[in-house]
Amino acid sequence: MKDTPSLHIALLLTVALASGCATVRAPEPPTSSHNTAVQVLLDTAHAALEDGRFASATAALERALRIEPRNPVLWQELAQAHLRAGNHAQAENFAARSNTWAGGNRALLASNWQIIGEARAARGNAAGARQALERAERFR
Repeated sequence: MKDTPSLHIALLLTVALASGCATVRAPEPPTSSHNTAVQVLLDTAHAALEDGRFASATAALERALRIEPRNPVLWQELAQAHLRAGNHAQAENFAARSNTWAGGNRALLASNWQIIGEARAARGNAAGARQALERAERFR
């Protein structure tokens, strides 16, 4: 086998990764959107929520999610809208979906677990609510 610089670099990189000296980081999830259409839909949803128009708010958020389906903020916004509308099971499901895309965003994770706790409490699941709220605290 030939002794080449690229072989040495590959070997050093392998050793560094295995020993924990170097890490490959996944990109951080978005905290909002840079897409103008998504931002307009998000603003529309916020205005609808302020007016108590939950169906309009959820429709706008669902349209935004068709554009950016991996945006954890949009999933959380949808969870919050469903929580405010009294759709507790859906709120919990959408907050959990947000968690799958949240990465290391501790504030987003804490807020999602807070939503899950509130949704569980509203459905009469006191033990589940307590567990979710404890998880929320761990991320704060």
